Amino acid sequence: MFLDLLFTFFIAFAILFLMRKVARRVGLVDKPSGRKMHTGNVPLVGGVAICITIVNYIYTHPNMINHANLYMLCICGLTAVGALDDRFDLSVKIRMLVQALISIAMIYFANAELHTLGNLLGFGAINLGVLGGLVTVFAVIGCINAFNMVDGIDGLLGGLSIVTFASIGILLLLAGEQSLSYLCLLLVVCMVPYILLNLGFVGHKRKVFMGDAGSMMIGFTVIWLLIGASQTAGNPMIRPVTALWLIAVPLMDMVAIMVRRVKHGKSPFKPDREHLHHICQRLGFSSLQTLTLICFIATAFAGVGIVGEILLIPEFIMFYSFIAIFTVYLIFLINYCTVMNYFRRKLNLPEKEFSSIR
Repeated sequence: MFLDLLFTFFIAFAILFLMRKVARRVGLVDKPSGRKMHTGNVPLVGGVAICITIVNYIYTHPNMINHANLYMLCICGLTAVGALDDRFDLSVKIRMLVQALISIAMIYFANAELHTLGNLLGFGAINLGVLGGLVTVFAVIGCINAFNMVDGIDGLLGGLSIVTFASIGILLLLAGEQSLSYLCLLLVVCMVPYILLNLGFVGHKRKVFMGDAGSMMIGFTVIWLLIGASQTAGNPMIRPVTALWLIAVPLMDMVAIMVRRVKHGKSPFKPDREHLHHICQRLGFSSLQTLTLICFIATAFAGVGIVGEILLIPEFIMFYSFIAIFTVYLIFLINYCTVMNYFRRKLNLPEKEFSSIR
């Protein structure tokens, strides 16, 4: 097992180095702009390298996941579309259409669909019936874009992905699902080389970004695993409400930021610098401190989900607790942005000087 993981680590590392050179030749790089503060053109190949590594492993071990061919086809399709988006900046409509089609394929060919939400409200299980397919499509699109939107500072998407996959892996292992648990461990191992390069541990000239190709592939893999684990007939491996806690930070940040954008008359998909990591930086935290803080929060939320699952804390208690925390976060985000904009106007400060306001 150790040698297998070590071999996978080095393969992921080697593919990353190879894809860096390919990316520069084909123009698959992230160029500095108004919202992007990095220096130089950075290859957007983290997701492509991880996808190649995982597909290669599953191809040689097809029994480790149900519907392996479909899963590989889906993540390859999403990674390819994400790479095209990274290169040519595709429209939101095209990306959403592809994500919806992938969702439908997952439902139709793998029967991976949300049939029940569990006893969320305390009045009995909520069965979706004929709405299951529609809710599943929205869930897949939501999860993909939650991980896409959270990719704003170095190491954050990789760190949150490790927290999520490790948490899912722990719960699957406790449920006796060793094969899928090992897949989660492989995903974590594949993420490490990316984080090392992304954070500049092997030199800033070798820096890489995940790109939309990676965030889409990661988000889809997360929801594939969660649906498979929570919707098994009879005795599911995890309860649906637990999934909320395992992806709490990306999910809450996405919903809150979209609510704030709509509240201000903007498109919910219009990029801005009002995410949680941006707020932390404006409060004076460095990028590394922000990364550490957010990953710690995500780990704490995931820990609550794992403990709740192990102790079988009633689903409605877990759900209402999640909603309470999300409500506090939403109020904080909206009010914080309002206060900061007020001071900026009064003091006539540009946005980049927000961090000087304490």
